[in-house]
Amino acid sequence: MKQISILLQPYKDLVGAAAGFVTILQFFSGGFLCKDIYKKKSTAGIPSMPFIGGVIIGILMLKYSIMLNDSTMLIVNAAAIVLNVLYTLFYTTYSQDKITEIFKPLSYGIGLVAILFGYIALEDPSVVEDRYGLIITVLLLSLIASPLAELGDILKTKDASRIPFPITFTGTICAFLWLLYGVILLNQFMVFQNGVGLLLCVIQLALCFMYPKKEQHKKKTK
Repeated sequence: MKQISILLQPYKDLVGAAAGFVTILQFFSGGFLCKDIYKKKSTAGIPSMPFIGGVIIGILMLKYSIMLNDSTMLIVNAAAIVLNVLYTLFYTTYSQDKITEIFKPLSYGIGLVAILFGYIALEDPSVVEDRYGLIITVLLLSLIASPLAELGDILKTKDASRIPFPITFTGTICAFLWLLYGVILLNQFMVFQNGVGLLLCVIQLALCFMYPKKEQHKKKTK
């Protein structure tokens, strides 16, 4: 990996800027889900996790970018927090079960942030960066993989509409660019995080193409 990093060093700023730009575009892809919610005037069938999870992960990643003193990650994660807060507020407006869909997962998320920030304050400074990086890697991958929790139903019904295609598509590009950026920085957590994230996104994209929305499938067979 060191040899690849040396070869890519001249492109560090370019790759970082591209990764940041595409990541911000990914955040705007949440607007497509909001559009569907607005059309239905309901959040039925659309989970709140992409938005609430985006806020929580954004806060945790913002802290990590401060620890790494990485301005690119700092700007990207600040944008993530702002946009996902707006999406969550929009989601709340049309939610029929605010306690289950909004307040309960949000309270869990806030509790998690408090616990991890407390851990950072108490942990040995010489190891906290690596250990905290590992923790948020697991959390981020769990968020990316969350649509696959319904894999059984997707395969049974042959309908992958539960997977948010715009977010997954842009997420695939983001994961690839951040993977390159991690290689350049020789950051093992970024490499592992985005390598696995890329794999998860590719699997979900494959499911979207194999099992498109039933309405679209019917149109094609007519």
